[in-house]
Amino acid sequence: MTTRYLIGRAELLTYPIEAPKKKVGDKAHPYTLGEAKRIIVPEIELANSIFQELPAKACADDLAVARLVLHPAYLAKSFFPKLLLDQVGLASVGSRTRRIQPRRQTQKKAPPEAETTELFVAGTRAALGNFPAFARNLNEQMPVAEQFARIETFAAMTPSDRLHLEGANIGHVFEVGLHLPPEGDASDVRAMFADYAKDCGFRVNGEFEFEAGRLLFVAVEGDAAGLEKLAQFTLTRVVRPMPHLRAARPVTRSMPLAVSFSLPSGEPLSREPKVAVLDGGLPAEHILDGYVRRYFLADEEASDVPDFTEHGLGVTSALLFGPIEPEAAAERPYAPVDHHRVLDAKIDGEDPYELYRTLGHVETVLLSRQYQFINLSLGPDLPVEDQDVHAWTAVIDSILSDGETLMTVAVGNNGERDAALGLNRIQVPSDSVNALSVGAADRSGPDWKRAGYSATGPGRSPGRRKPDVVAFGGAPKEYFHVAAPGSRPNLAATLGTSFAAPLALRSAVGIRAILGDPVHPLTIKTLLVHGCESNEEHDVHHVGWGRVPSDINRLITCGDGEARIIYQGELRPGKFLRAPIPLPAFKLEGKVRLRATFCYASPVDPQDAGAYTKAGLGITFRPNSSKRKAGATNASSVSFFPSADFRTEAELRADLGKWETVLHAEHSYYGSSLLEPLFDVHYNAREAGGQASSGAPAIRYALVVTVHAPKHAQLHQDILKAHAVLQALEPQVSLPLRART
Repeated sequence: MTTRYLIGRAELLTYPIEAPKKKVGDKAHPYTLGEAKRIIVPEIELANSIFQELPAKACADDLAVARLVLHPAYLAKSFFPKLLLDQVGLASVGSRTRRIQPRRQTQKKAPPEAETTELFVAGTRAALGNFPAFARNLNEQMPVAEQFARIETFAAMTPSDRLHLEGANIGHVFEVGLHLPPEGDASDVRAMFADYAKDCGFRVNGEFEFEAGRLLFVAVEGDAAGLEKLAQFTLTRVVRPMPHLRAARPVTRSMPLAVSFSLPSGEPLSREPKVAVLDGGLPAEHILDGYVRRYFLADEEASDVPDFTEHGLGVTSALLFGPIEPEAAAERPYAPVDHHRVLDAKIDGEDPYELYRTLGHVETVLLSRQYQFINLSLGPDLPVEDQDVHAWTAVIDSILSDGETLMTVAVGNNGERDAALGLNRIQVPSDSVNALSVGAADRSGPDWKRAGYSATGPGRSPGRRKPDVVAFGGAPKEYFHVAAPGSRPNLAATLGTSFAAPLALRSAVGIRAILGDPVHPLTIKTLLVHGCESNEEHDVHHVGWGRVPSDINRLITCGDGEARIIYQGELRPGKFLRAPIPLPAFKLEGKVRLRATFCYASPVDPQDAGAYTKAGLGITFRPNSSKRKAGATNASSVSFFPSADFRTEAELRADLGKWETVLHAEHSYYGSSLLEPLFDVHYNAREAGGQASSGAPAIRYALVVTVHAPKHAQLHQDILKAHAVLQALEPQVSLPLRART
């Protein structure tokens, strides 16, 4: 029986279209200008009184920062109050999502609480001092008046807004995130903050700092008693104790078994994929020499730590072989790997700067652009925060925004910590929107569920569905077996998300090894999500889109009555792309199931936690070209992705909205109802939560569509016959694959 592989080159079917005409109706406004003046002007005056009491050194270049909260009806980027800020002399330096109970709702059935945007606006104390008089002189005829009336609250940003000390082991080293004003320079802000910090009894460690978007992250040392004074510095976004890295040990310390295994015969399947593990190094004696292509020490002067090297060996073994069966031959690796030791003796113990030192090593590898596939099974021991983006996440997301690298990140083993306090949530940087965050399943076979230790979602919005996927990570009833240290092929029994993440990446590397360059890393990420196994009993916050199949055959081949089609390319800001779904030249009979997954890589604004992704997709599904309303240019649309069911911007945010980098859904239709079905894709670009400038970049996207028509066994061949530009992607290497049934 002939094996049917993925159908590629579907992007050749796509073409640009004109933007559909939109009907713009009148929007109900919650507050009149008079009401806004009565409430907001006194709030501005109170904020000014607080700013005037600050010492001059605390106000860098005499700048102060206020919190401006918009009514929830004005979440869309088109409502960003740019005109108001420009005329007052203020600038947005960041934002975050807040949940509030507005003074008045615009809809009768609106919930009492809703998500909205809190802007951090910076201006000189003089400009802020002139704001009340400016507001009082507004009248209804002024275009700027409408923007002023959208304000829900206005307040000074105070130390209590900046200090994040809850539940932390405070210590004497702290991480400070600083806003960079639009015209400001990082070196100037650093110098002014360092000068002020010295007056507060703190020392800025100039060796470690990271710039991400319009945020500068620095490390400071000092007595915690002075933190409130330190947090008066007006450009401060966040102050928190410097977190430590997650422990290198798995949940249960791995122990060598008195059980051996045999290494696979032959070389890795392909030498083409460039794959790296960023971890704790490899022990002096191990059996992976034939499969580790190169070994790098991020710091050659530092020595190994046994726990770190044992962890690094296990992670590398999981990526090469997957879970190894005792007394059996390990699976053949798909490609050799490079191992980068980014954890070492300098990080062991009580080094308070371990976090920044390690991130520096990770950043260096990512910036080298050497690898298409990278696994990271380490990070801060810090659950994700809704209101602020951590330096680790911001740095990684910024580098991965070109979509050229698929990076798997372990979500952490804190899943059994206090859920009420959010301590069981996924750990930084697995909240990355451009990486693939991986949790652990407790079994390799059927009847699996989330392993108890595996961290849970939700992630931060955008990026709510986290983890993205799960893979087998081991459990007390079924351990994950990896190669143990030593010169002989012995096994170590272990468990943890540290091993689930490289197992998921192994499937990705396998796809690239088999199908070669025609399949882009972002498309492979899309295929992993698209092919996930799940059921209604699985909580999406536990398993994301589901478990990655261990059998790559299920991801790259098609059974009877099935065709899996891939599109890959670029989208231009503000443009519409039409993506037809290829079907045979004849009508399909019976029920037809359509499954679609979009993934795209997005630039990010780390300073805008609630508007973090700068790119979003508006996707419209049109199933039948003959069905259209009178006078309409385009065929009628129906809901496909969940966000299409929601009408307001607030509801879009609460669900899988247009700013999410992964969209996935499946629906059934009668074959007779499908005529030239298609997706219209609109790339929305934003910047700092508002309208994007003209320089917004093109973004890379991937779309995978599976058409399942049980009454048409030869569907795959029939689609290829009907569309000459399409092509089945044949293996680039010799591989015995069993045909799907």
